[in-house]
Amino acid sequence: MSNAIVTPGRSAQSPLTPGGEERGGGRQRRPRKPINTQFRTAVSPHQLNTTHGRIIYWIVLVITVVSFTAAFVFPLYWMITGAMKSTEELNAIPPTFLPTHFSLDGYRQAWDLLELGRLLGNTALYAGGAWLLTLAFDVSAAYALSKLRPVLGKVVLALMLATLMIPPLVIMLPAYLTVKDVPFFHWDLLNTPWAIWLPAAANGFNVFLLKRFFDSIPRELLEAAEIDGASPGRILWSVVMPISRPILGVVSILTVVNVWRDFVWPLLVLPDSDKMSISIGIASLSSQMPQNVLVASLVIASIPTIVVFFIFQRHIMAGLTAGSLKG
Repeated sequence: MSNAIVTPGRSAQSPLTPGGEERGGGRQRRPRKPINTQFRTAVSPHQLNTTHGRIIYWIVLVITVVSFTAAFVFPLYWMITGAMKSTEELNAIPPTFLPTHFSLDGYRQAWDLLELGRLLGNTALYAGGAWLLTLAFDVSAAYALSKLRPVLGKVVLALMLATLMIPPLVIMLPAYLTVKDVPFFHWDLLNTPWAIWLPAAANGFNVFLLKRFFDSIPRELLEAAEIDGASPGRILWSVVMPISRPILGVVSILTVVNVWRDFVWPLLVLPDSDKMSISIGIASLSSQMPQNVLVASLVIASIPTIVVFFIFQRHIMAGLTAGSLKG
């Protein structure tokens, strides 16, 4: 008795060949059906290849881009055109999207009545000094933690990152007392630019960003500079700084914008009216100014930060993602 096992639809005397055909002239095996690939997207590539799919895709894309652009740009447009209107037209209901009569009188009055030139000069001094001190101290600290590897460096970095978990309002009173009476030196820094510069430079987030970027710099590059006799300071200035422009641009934007728009801290440490920043100066005189003049002052105060953004904007994404991947 034969021990061969016969399956339905296939004879025991005609086994399949490696090519898929049965020996002995039997019938061929049916080809398998292609497996449908599932795409986890709203529109699959197959639908995009059709005219109807492309039309729907472009309609949705244009509507989305225009909607998000309008949501971000419209407040700026409303602020710029509102300064060109009279107070009555600015408060009219329903509002007008275009001024009935274009006029720059609101900007002229804002510049003269609020003394925006002096306020802009004070704020530029605070932002510029904070930017320089931030680059000096934060870059040096990040370079030391990344490449020099000091004793207890990880502990110091952990303590810096721990400060990011503390709400700013919680440390505002201790920071104010420190500025009013600096420990060991007993200096009173109120009404001086140092009250703005030193807290701005003591930023753990900037140190963390810079350290992550410095970690991605090849060690061989620094060792080659050491062989040539360069000191650590020389390596930082001549090797590390030139290739760190993306992250330096990001840190520059964050520092300048934070100092420029800050309100509560300058209000505490700069009580003298002659040394006010522009945000405090506009807020203190807002109740005495017509509404169109107030809006014009806000437009003028926003121009420097917009200029800084356009200067460094190409470094934003490059700097924020730098150091996240190695290799």
